[in-house]
Amino acid sequence: MSESQTIWNVPNKLSVARLLISILVFIFLPLGMYTAAMVGFIVAAGTDWVDGWWARKYDQVTQLGRMLDPFCDKFLICGTFILLAVEMRDYPWYASVAGWMAVTIVARELLVTALRSFIENAGGDFSAKMAGKLKMWFQCIAAVACLLALQEAGRTPGENNDGVPVWLNWTIIVSVWVAVGSTLYSGYQYVMVAIKTVDLGAR
Repeated sequence: MSESQTIWNVPNKLSVARLLISILVFIFLPLGMYTAAMVGFIVAAGTDWVDGWWARKYDQVTQLGRMLDPFCDKFLICGTFILLAVEMRDYPWYASVAGWMAVTIVARELLVTALRSFIENAGGDFSAKMAGKLKMWFQCIAAVACLLALQEAGRTPGENNDGVPVWLNWTIIVSVWVAVGSTLYSGYQYVMVAIKTVDLGAR
C-alpha cells in the first residue's frame, strides 16, 4: 500500500468530513438555522466515534490521524460553544452556555494541546483518559440540548427562553454544568500527568 493510501484512510477521511461539517454548523448557527445546526453537530460528533472505532479495529492509526482527530474534535466543540454563548446571550446564566463557560472550554483545549506536545516530547504517556472521553460526551449532550432549546424557542433577537419546555431547561442546566465541571477535571488530570513527567525527568 502506498504512503498516500495509508495516510488518507477511512478514519482520516472521516476526520476531514467532521471538519467540513463543523464549518457548516458554524454557518447555520448565526443564521438561526438551529435544526440544521443540530443535525450537523450530531453527524459530526458521530464521525468522531466511528473513526476511532475504525482505526482501532482495522489497525489504521496514523501519525496524521493522531493530530487530525483531536484537532477536529476541538474545532467542533470550541466553535459550537462560542457560537452558543452568542446565541444564548439573552437566556438565564444558569440555563445556557455563558461566555465564561465557552472561554473555559477553549482554554482547557489549548492547555491540553500544549501539554500533549510537552509530555510526548518528554517521553511521557499522553493516552486518552476516561475523564477526557466522558467530558466529550457531556459537552456533546449539552450542545445538542442547547441547540434544541434554541429551535424550540424559535429564538429571535431580544427574546429569551420562555418558549423552552421545563424538562429541556433542566436538561440544559444539568448537562452544561456537568460539561464544564468535567472539562475542568479532565484538564486537571492532564496537568497532573505533566507535573509527574517533570518530576521523573528531574530525577
